[in-house]
Amino acid sequence: MSTVSSSPTRCNLPPAAARHFGAFAVAGAMALLAIGGTVLHAQGQDKDKYSLTSPGGVAFSDFRGYEDWSVVSSARTDEVLKVIVANPTMIKAFKTGVPGNGHPFPDGSMIAKLQWKPKKSMEAQFAVDVPDVFTQAFVMEKDSKRFPKSGGWGYALFNYDAASDKFTADPKSLADCGNTCHTAVKAKDYIFHPYQKR
Repeated sequence: MSTVSSSPTRCNLPPAAARHFGAFAVAGAMALLAIGGTVLHAQGQDKDKYSLTSPGGVAFSDFRGYEDWSVVSSARTDEVLKVIVANPTMIKAFKTGVPGNGHPFPDGSMIAKLQWKPKKSMEAQFAVDVPDVFTQAFVMEKDSKRFPKSGGWGYALFNYDAASDKFTADPKSLADCGNTCHTAVKAKDYIFHPYQKR
């Protein structure tokens, strides 16, 4: 009468197959470690930048996730390429006609102007400037109770240093730092850029 062993069975692979299997296992483990390291590094960067608060009391953490917000518009000067993004609350307001319909943006609206130094593309078959080094995130948030003196908007500037891979709150960035410029578009609830047709 035969007995069935309760010990786990082992695959008897030929030596060459076993070596390949081992190599794949090592490669897979290294890939997972690399991905994990990248994720942890990114989380560390987020923790650092989202701990920042401007001198005027605007916290970078209020804008958590801005990297994935919808694009409102873009702009450029000779020195800077800019992409303007907004949070879902503000995008929804834009799509209902704000500010052109005479209504202001609701509290909770947030917008960020992301800025890069430009460079000439070395790959395109025509002359075109593309983003090079990221430099700044200029942000605005609507909170009528916190910022009554600047039309309900709080402003802040967070600078990025590529060499150290670190963000810092601009020391001169008061909560109303952008209000002087934005007063020119008070009739548009202090927002220069419309939501561009696409």
